[in-house]
Amino acid sequence: MADAASPQPLSGVTVLDLTRFIAGPLCCQILADMGAQVLKIERPGGEDSRRLAPFYNGASIYTMLYSRNKHAGTLDTRHTEAAGILEDLVRKADVVVENYRPGTMAAMGLSYERLQELHPGIILVSISGFGQDGPLAERALFDGIAQAASGLMSMTGEVDGQPTLTGAFVADYIAGYHAAIGALVAILHHRMTGEGQRVDVASVDALFSTLGTAPSAWAMLGQKMARNGSRDRLSGPANLFTASDGFVYLHAGTDALFRRLAGGMGQPELVEDPRFAAVADRMANIGAIEDVVQNWIGGLTVAEASAVLETAGIPFSPVVGVDEITDSEQIAAREMMLDIEHPELGTLKLPGMPIKLSATPGSVRKPPPLVGEDNEFIYREFLGYTPERLQQLRDDGVL
Repeated sequence: MADAASPQPLSGVTVLDLTRFIAGPLCCQILADMGAQVLKIERPGGEDSRRLAPFYNGASIYTMLYSRNKHAGTLDTRHTEAAGILEDLVRKADVVVENYRPGTMAAMGLSYERLQELHPGIILVSISGFGQDGPLAERALFDGIAQAASGLMSMTGEVDGQPTLTGAFVADYIAGYHAAIGALVAILHHRMTGEGQRVDVASVDALFSTLGTAPSAWAMLGQKMARNGSRDRLSGPANLFTASDGFVYLHAGTDALFRRLAGGMGQPELVEDPRFAAVADRMANIGAIEDVVQNWIGGLTVAEASAVLETAGIPFSPVVGVDEITDSEQIAAREMMLDIEHPELGTLKLPGMPIKLSATPGSVRKPPPLVGEDNEFIYREFLGYTPERLQQLRDDGVL
């Protein structure tokens, strides 16, 4: 983990975080990791995700994942006094990030046009299910809906099985990453020109962009991509194989890799077999060559097969569990699990930063905050409200 005193490229940038669940909070955490001051505003009592399991010392691990380096404040956005407070926050912010349904910000009196009146250079990052326009714009969406709506689910699963959800919230994460990229580009543009702009990221757009050749193959060739299990679509053998005590995924799809695999299996004659001589031949006879590989791996343990594949220079990996990868030397070496000390919750073990920068690395400067932990900072220090006004807002149920 980088020292908190390391140079921070987004120092001086203030982000107003009006998001919840994954995509928006993740976007804001990426900006916070790189030095932005992020003010996370939740309803009194905390956002819904704070009540999602699993819990550690009574706090939601789900919420912890997307909250480090943020200042947490509360505000009842439906209270009559909330609009004025939000406007005060916008005037002093550089970036506003929201993931409400399209139209909600306008209904709150904070349309993009109004934000521009309050702060002409403001950057508004809007993350939604289907985007700010289009016939489905007003539909609600969660990750699984995006997987179904984007085409990804139709491509995922066994050949003769039903469409399958992925094992992780890929739509939310990819939308969050795209939103962070959009925010960074907008911040760079603002630094060059002083202009603000709106960044519009849709979860379905973001996931659609990951489908590879499938959309173009359909649009230009009329080809429909079917489910393919774990088999690579372009070359082979590249699939999941069963060893005597577990599973191994390997990719020997190129001609050079296939020669290495054949040698490693002790069957160099396979490269002379016209069924397997080149990529096109192997794909035309994919079941046959996969049977050969499966018969070889099936007689070995995962460790034995791994040793051969490693020596032969074949890209491969045993299928490891979350417990194994989390405790692995590789994850430790890459600082992808961090020990973060929290004054009330103790030591939190949370995923690290996948972006490694040599000159301006991200850092953890603040543990994930509890609900409303930073109300004093946000309303007194940042906005300059008097102690009397802050207490009145508390008494009136605004905070």
